[in-house]
Amino acid sequence: MAIEKADIERITVALFGLVVPAIVGSSLTIFNDGDVRWHIAAGQWMLDHRAIPHVDPFSFTFAGQPWMAFEWGSELIYALAHRICGFAGVAAVVTALLIGLHMLVVAEARRWAGPRGIAATIILLDVILIPMTLARPHLFGWVLLALWLRLLIRAREQSRAPPLIAATLMILWVNLHGSFAIGLALAAVFALDACIEARWRWPVIRAWLVFGIASALCAMLNPNWIEGFLHPLRIAQMTTLPMVVEWRPSELGRTPFFFVALAATILLMAWRRVKLRPVMGALLVALLALALLQMRHQAMVAIVAAMLLPKAMGHSARPPLFEHRYRLKVILGAGAALLALLLFRAVTPLDPSENEANPKSALAALPAGLRSAPLLNGYSFGGPLILAGIRPYIDGRQDMYGDAFFADYQRILDGDRAAFDRAVTKYRLQWTMLPPKDGKLIRRLDSDPAWQRIYADRVAVIHRHR
Repeated sequence: MAIEKADIERITVALFGLVVPAIVGSSLTIFNDGDVRWHIAAGQWMLDHRAIPHVDPFSFTFAGQPWMAFEWGSELIYALAHRICGFAGVAAVVTALLIGLHMLVVAEARRWAGPRGIAATIILLDVILIPMTLARPHLFGWVLLALWLRLLIRAREQSRAPPLIAATLMILWVNLHGSFAIGLALAAVFALDACIEARWRWPVIRAWLVFGIASALCAMLNPNWIEGFLHPLRIAQMTTLPMVVEWRPSELGRTPFFFVALAATILLMAWRRVKLRPVMGALLVALLALALLQMRHQAMVAIVAAMLLPKAMGHSARPPLFEHRYRLKVILGAGAALLALLLFRAVTPLDPSENEANPKSALAALPAGLRSAPLLNGYSFGGPLILAGIRPYIDGRQDMYGDAFFADYQRILDGDRAAFDRAVTKYRLQWTMLPPKDGKLIRRLDSDPAWQRIYADRVAVIHRHR
């Protein structure tokens, strides 16, 4: 009977740590965001020029203006995978990242919970993450967040600060994704918890203070130094952020699965009589408040909760899944299986669906003479245009365009005739490419004799200036 239970547990670990993320990583939905393509294009520019851009090489509205490519590392990886294997290669990178995240969460959950606990943890996590699982740099941030938490949790369990070598993880993080700032904040919270438990003894304060300073210094090791370190804070202060969907508040009608997972988690916590130290409880409440304020932070609270709650709901630590003498064989076998899976994913072609993130029919029908002419484009079309070699009016780099430009762009989409006419005159716009949802501006163009509709499908509508 004991052998059967152990086998069930191993199957559960393999299923939720390997199979589930592999399936999600192969979904075409990971490409359903226009930003995916400009991130790939940015990486391709770096491969071609063997440099990191510091000015905008893509748009015609901000060409040559300062641009901080603060996620250059992840963009380079995506671009290299795309250059070798196309979108299948990008999917292989996504699959590897998702497997890394899931294995970290499964490993932590398995220490305190059996198969049902592992399954519940991953299912609730994925209910929140899957709608946000896109081939963008934030997936690197997810994995690094889970790894960082694992280091912090182990340090607290052993009543010590993390080793200084762990601080170097920030060098990787700051060059892959802007969420490194959350990692620094989490380290401060764990340090506070440790100091309170130790009754503010100086050796404990000193150890965590040294680790915190080392982590912050490592986060400054990026191509933009202190500017790169402060950049996420400057983005958070932009007033036009709510105009982009992912920066809007979490609402039941917009993200129902998040609220379903949240309700289920609260019920489980009540049923299992969860025990959390006050600081950790306050951390989860603060992260939840942040997720309710901006839906892009839902993933963060989900990952932190998945790493912290299994222990708080568990009774005692569980024995290792494999005997020590078998661990090397298991690791080698799992590594070989993972490599084979990723190779299969990379060489199996993928054709992303046609949608606002991939308006391939509209781009194919575009007259050659318009490709180099200035245009006004829909926000989600910016990335596809860049990857197609066409300079857009705007794209997903909201931090570069700034509040004033973005607000004026929104007025244009809302049908402000004066704002549109100013843009036409200033940038000598020759054509527009808009999604049908921008109906106010499309109707205005249809009724304006100076503009001619030359193409339309369910994804894009193109007008040409007469």
